[in-house]
Amino acid sequence: MTSQASQLTKEEFLAKVGHVFEHSPWVAEAAWDRGLVTDAHTALGVHRALCGAFRSVSPERRMQVLRSHPDLAGRLALLGGLTAHSAAEQADAGLDACTPKELTRFAQLNDYYTRRFGFPFIIAVRGKTRNQILSIFEDRAANTPEDEFEIACDEVERIALLRLKDILP
Repeated sequence: MTSQASQLTKEEFLAKVGHVFEHSPWVAEAAWDRGLVTDAHTALGVHRALCGAFRSVSPERRMQVLRSHPDLAGRLALLGGLTAHSAAEQADAGLDACTPKELTRFAQLNDYYTRRFGFPFIIAVRGKTRNQILSIFEDRAANTPEDEFEIACDEVERIALLRLKDILP
């Protein structure tokens, strides 16, 4: 299969990049259906197409994407229920090696944040440490719901770009 997304069939494209927005293959399908991938020869080009599709839908539809993300160092992670990408990303940030105190703090923040905003805390963890992530988590928990929704959408797009760069030139 070619690495240039624009030369793939729809089925090949969806199989290759449909997973980069967590549990939301509809984003890739919408980008394809809108013809946004015809000039997408690189990860950045495909990313632009996918983000265009993601941003073109209602806030409620984007909220569904946010809600499909797992809690950081949460129950799903502890039970081994994350997607392979999420598990690897959290492990790379050391979230699979939290101390009991850190796990307790993540659980407290996850519960508070989800109650406050209606979706889990989302951050592109690649290149960050547990302590950095906890600090950012605590800071963002004080944001307004409107600001945090936009930040979370930006983070979802950042995660998608990092995943695309792993699979496309």
